[in-house]
Amino acid sequence: MKKKSVTRIFSAVMVVAMSTALCACTGGSSGNSSSGNNSSDTPEFIFGMSQTITSVDPHEDTDAATRCVLFNVFEGLVKPTAEGVLVPAVASDYVISDDATEYTFTIREGITFHDGNPVTASDVKYSLERSAATASGSSALSSVSDISVPDDSTVVITIDSPNSEFIYNLTTAILEESNDAEQATNPIGTGPFMITEFEEGEYLDMAKYDGYWSELDCIDSCRFKFIDSATTAYTELESNAIDCLQYLTYEQAEALGDDYNIITTSMMLIHGLFLNNAAESCPALQDVRVRQALNYAIDRDEINDTLFAGESQLIQTHGYPRVAWYNSDTADTYTYDTVKAKELLKEAGYEDGFTFTIKVPKEYDQHVQTAEIISNQLSKIGVTAKLDKVEWTTWVSDVYKGRDYEATVVGFDAASLAPSTWYVRYYTTSGNDFTNFSNEEYDKIYDQAVASIDEDEKMELYGQLQQILAEEAASVFIEDPADFVALSADFTGYVSYPLSAIDLTTIKAAK
Repeated sequence: MKKKSVTRIFSAVMVVAMSTALCACTGGSSGNSSSGNNSSDTPEFIFGMSQTITSVDPHEDTDAATRCVLFNVFEGLVKPTAEGVLVPAVASDYVISDDATEYTFTIREGITFHDGNPVTASDVKYSLERSAATASGSSALSSVSDISVPDDSTVVITIDSPNSEFIYNLTTAILEESNDAEQATNPIGTGPFMITEFEEGEYLDMAKYDGYWSELDCIDSCRFKFIDSATTAYTELESNAIDCLQYLTYEQAEALGDDYNIITTSMMLIHGLFLNNAAESCPALQDVRVRQALNYAIDRDEINDTLFAGESQLIQTHGYPRVAWYNSDTADTYTYDTVKAKELLKEAGYEDGFTFTIKVPKEYDQHVQTAEIISNQLSKIGVTAKLDKVEWTTWVSDVYKGRDYEATVVGFDAASLAPSTWYVRYYTTSGNDFTNFSNEEYDKIYDQAVASIDEDEKMELYGQLQQILAEEAASVFIEDPADFVALSADFTGYVSYPLSAIDLTTIKAAK
């Protein structure tokens, strides 16, 4: 048996902070008050977002923006840190069996929900079962065969086969079982901040939770302000109406004055032109030679230089280059070569080119601008790429869920730190294989990787998966984009995470 209080996830992540004096989040329980901290010792922090969140229910299939916001409200048995480490959260410690099929957790003594009620093992069991049911077959918890509760402070989770990555899935939010009827509209978490008001499409207000299990030295309150476009959001930033804004272009960041400090970090996104490998309306995309031609015809350097001042990390597979699992051998699979692209098109029977449509969420400037550059580049090989700019909610329903599209430009974050959750996106029968990629060898290797409990073997197998995605041109993988973040000079402490998270516990008023 192996007792774990801290789990190393990755050997290499990019962590960038505005201040080295980050807030202290260690220490004992601070009481059981059910109210937020409204002492107004610090000014309200206003975080601008050019995308509204889709739900306050953490068990829904949420997007990156929603996960960023709710990171502050909900916690799992374990939680990630900015350094790429899993640490106990709702649980105080845990034990993993040698064969990685049984995980035993001890609930943290004195931990409470935002209404002041204590967290019990029954709440944990309820939460994990609810999360699995909400996500249906695509749940990372679908491998759970049993959850037992020997006593109020112990939970034993048994999975149906060995999986050393399973611990990464236990960041799943723990909710209060007695609040079952209101989880979708008024969920109650255990995190450092509690929701005080939510006006859909406009803002979500949070206040620091006085009863949090660890000491907090940070802002007292935050408003996440949802703004209808990136352009409008930048205008509000310029006028000091908001204190922080992510995803600026390099030109926008350079144009800001001394009122803001700029943090340059990584978005931890797989940014690319994603292709529907089974698009009936565009049979050309079903041909691997055509998909390879698109990879040769797209100049990744131009996109990087134009939009991100050359600060992005170029990629050619679905792998995050700043983490240890990344297979750098894929980096030179395709060079910018329009002659090679035309040869492949001719070989596939498309010597005169073809036409397809890129559906792109209009709220994201970097996606729209990337699609525009791609359209211009593809015209050089006789391929016409039309742009269809759609609302984000339409993109989610039609493209991601409905798979009603030919191509799209978007970025995928590491929603979980378990590599298996990244690569299941291309598994033939996966519910979130929205590109409809299907490869028998890929599926076989994926199964082997998930079953392995040897880290070196896993790394080798996941590297093979990345190689297949590159060689089979599952999509046109472009870059992990640079992220230029503006933070008001009135505040310090912005920290970059290796997954979607905006951590309010590190934000302080500047002295």
